[in-house]
Amino acid sequence: MCNDVPGALSPAVIAAQIEAESNWDPTAVSKGVGAQGISQFMPDTWKTWGKDENNNGDGGSPFDPPDAIMAQGRYDCFLAGEVQKYVKAGQASGDITDLMLAAYNAGPLAVKDKHGVPPYTETLGYVQKIRGLISKYSLPPAGGGPFGEAVISAARAKLDLPYVWGGGNVNGPTGGGYDCSGLVLYAVYQASKGQIELPHSSEIQVTMGSPVERNAMQPGDIIGFDLHNNGDYDHIGIYIGNHQMIHAPHTGDVVKVATLDWYEKYPWKVRRFG
Repeated sequence: MCNDVPGALSPAVIAAQIEAESNWDPTAVSKGVGAQGISQFMPDTWKTWGKDENNNGDGGSPFDPPDAIMAQGRYDCFLAGEVQKYVKAGQASGDITDLMLAAYNAGPLAVKDKHGVPPYTETLGYVQKIRGLISKYSLPPAGGGPFGEAVISAARAKLDLPYVWGGGNVNGPTGGGYDCSGLVLYAVYQASKGQIELPHSSEIQVTMGSPVERNAMQPGDIIGFDLHNNGDYDHIGIYIGNHQMIHAPHTGDVVKVATLDWYEKYPWKVRRFG
């Protein structure tokens, strides 16, 4: 994901980092320190890296997951580049991903000053925790049709439940309903019998599984949509065949079947799990 430092960052690393930072709570604020949002940005750091990724008019907020996750990726890549410079200059040693994570937690200068992952209890624990979580978000190779049918069956059972922003987990609805990525993560988890646990983020879900061309879609594939044409895949649904999908559209609506006609004008990403 980082062009200048290949292999330093992956969707699984970002997802593991978010779990370690905030446990996927977009409203999180750390006590005492003041880090904010799902990716736990300090206010001064956010001023440099934050943007209004989904063009919702908030100017960019660490409490808005699309804004925060994209900023997290940019910042991670910057840090990976910095620590790589230290390694090449003989000022630090170690795995680039570990050094990048340490820099996210303690700052890049701490990595330079300590010539590697700083021996701070918090930083060592942070890197170790994320390393332990990466496998949770690393998916097995894609499977076939029966799995897709099971994804659809799980989603169909939730038709007509209300859209709830942030709603849905692996066990079912939360707050009485689902949002788009909550419905997808629930259906995939149920279809895999608990083997595949996706993050609650359409932006990351569309980077996982196996990519599929639009003309090769099969029922049960997951489709992400870039509704603002800015690279932020902020909506996602489950393809059911016949140019239709099941999705949780927006506040005031319900989980339902919809035609894909309206979405033809936007960029898509199709992924297959199982």
